[in-house]
Amino acid sequence: MQNNNAPSATLKNLESALAGESMANIKYQYFAQICRAHGDETTARVFEATAKQEVQHAFGHMDLLFPKTKLDPAKCLELAIEGETYEYTEMYPAFRHTAIEEQHSHAANEFSEQIDESKEHAEQFKLVLEKASKRFAALTKVEERHANHYREALKTVKTS
Repeated sequence: MQNNNAPSATLKNLESALAGESMANIKYQYFAQICRAHGDETTARVFEATAKQEVQHAFGHMDLLFPKTKLDPAKCLELAIEGETYEYTEMYPAFRHTAIEEQHSHAANEFSEQIDESKEHAEQFKLVLEKASKRFAALTKVEERHANHYREALKTVKTS
């Protein structure tokens, strides 16, 4: 989907739909655990089957928000780093602040843990991206050597 630097209502709706489908997936998986803990295997399986369908809905929204033709591993890593960085620098600190103000200590502790985990995730993605960049640079040098070798071989063939 094209993003002309101004989020459209459709783009915002797709993002909301993705969030809703993703939340439904997790919620239904959670409900399945509760049902199973109560000995209700039949209902647990219904929740799990529906959770799988919610994932497919979310993937449909992802295809529109992040077209596969515009993605490669490096871009995926960059987007992941951006998301995790937002979580630990803005989102969770704001959530924690509100939880502290409202005296919800358990939520504040959860948000603090998520800040730490989001930092770790961002760092992991950064390391993978750095390693991939180094591998690509090394591969480029090897390919250049091959190309030069073929050029020299071609000169030899042309002069013979």
